[in-house]
Amino acid sequence: MLQTVSEWLWWERLWLPTNVSWSDLEDGEGRVYAKTSQLHAALPCALCLLLVRYLFERYLATPLANVWGIRDSVRLTAEPNPLLENYFRCRARAPSQVDVRSLCKKTSWSERRVQVWFKRRRNQERPGLRKMFCEASWRCVFYTFAFVYGVLALYDKPWLYNLREVWAGFPRQSMLPSQYFYYLLEMGFYLSLLLSLTFDVKRKDFKEQVIHHIATLTLLSFSWISNYIRIGTLVMAAHDCADILLEGAKVLNYAKWHRTANAMFVVFTVLFMLTRLVIFPFWLIHCSWVYPMEEFAPFFGYYFFNVMLLVLQMLHLYWAVLISRMAYKCIFSKLEGDERSDEEEDDSDSPRERDNKLSHKNGTGARDRANGH
Repeated sequence: MLQTVSEWLWWERLWLPTNVSWSDLEDGEGRVYAKTSQLHAALPCALCLLLVRYLFERYLATPLANVWGIRDSVRLTAEPNPLLENYFRCRARAPSQVDVRSLCKKTSWSERRVQVWFKRRRNQERPGLRKMFCEASWRCVFYTFAFVYGVLALYDKPWLYNLREVWAGFPRQSMLPSQYFYYLLEMGFYLSLLLSLTFDVKRKDFKEQVIHHIATLTLLSFSWISNYIRIGTLVMAAHDCADILLEGAKVLNYAKWHRTANAMFVVFTVLFMLTRLVIFPFWLIHCSWVYPMEEFAPFFGYYFFNVMLLVLQMLHLYWAVLISRMAYKCIFSKLEGDERSDEEEDDSDSPRERDNKLSHKNGTGARDRANGH
């Protein structure tokens, strides 16, 4: 049975054009081809990147945060209440109004007090400013390194300037060492992001981020096996260049360099729209969708690869809307933060409650206790 599954999984018509077999992609005559077994190196690379990230955040990003005076905001701790804690952990972080009334009866608390408790409890779960600064710093450094490496790997290649060269002689295109390490670096990074989901800052577009990472890894894996390496490197370089500015703007914003951060974010917006809404669909997807038809007949892998590119493009459109809103605030009003972030809530007591607490501290609550309250 396993043999049958393996034969179907590696059926040549799924991965390769007609009249091309796996034997045609065996090393020889000075050509070296990508191999499926090489993808296993992505996991050790991801683990190494997680270690490098830990060392970077602890010994570089954290001291830099100290120099720039980046501190976590002081948060009010939710007072101990086993009943509310159990509800928070097992049922919902934000109870409905009906549940709030029910909890009020069970705890003998006012609605305001229950609502404040949940706000404070949610704030306790949110990441601090220093954590977000360290995470953005790491991503900014990685994207910068990856983009520079990508430029060095591509600047002298003919398919960077003439997209028809991407498919010249496909799939019998020898793999270059620079392409191998570029793929390994990118796959290791996105795999590390999936492995670190549990302790990374969780944003409102968390599900979209997961879809993006999985689609990216699927695209990279498939393009590696099917020798779509040339178009794959172009797609990676087009994505990395804008992400540098996004993470850099976050770093500066956390450091309270708001004007510089806003200016960088506006430049990022322009570059994002150019690379993700113009170059990616009208150059790269066009290159992947139209030009191969001139070289070979369509096959399953051709359709699969292009569908995955369209999934990425739909995510680009979703993020373009969010980015446009933030850019509008940068230019015409004030940008308070990342719209994708789960913002900290105001969990302060109302003036009336503060007066009541103050009166209890001053001893005026003794009369109430004497009356049986």
